[in-house]
Amino acid sequence: MEDIKGLGDQIEKITEATGIKKLVKWAFGEDCGCDQRKEKLNKLFPRRRKPECLNEEEYNYLKLIKLDKFSGATNVNAETQRNILKIYNRVFNDKKQFSSCSSCVRNTINQMQTLMKSYGD
Repeated sequence: MEDIKGLGDQIEKITEATGIKKLVKWAFGEDCGCDQRKEKLNKLFPRRRKPECLNEEEYNYLKLIKLDKFSGATNVNAETQRNILKIYNRVFNDKKQFSSCSSCVRNTINQMQTLMKSYGD
């Protein structure tokens, strides 16, 4: 499972297991475009990875700022949002950026609240 980068790799595994890949190669030749499609699908739909664990400093920071008070997401100052995003991006291996979109900020905070609940908080 570790060698699966995304949807393209998953489809390739299925077509290999069912024999469809051999049939396509037989019908259309070795250069049937499968590899290009696979790479494109992998880029469009990458495999989601399990989140990383919070380190002690991140955990303590999130506990200290009390994420629940930001449920409206309109009262998150820039420094706090940047700190939350830094933790979020590391833990979820993402590249979210600072935003003035309240629903985007609220979504990030909700995900962090869910993560904190998994620690029993």
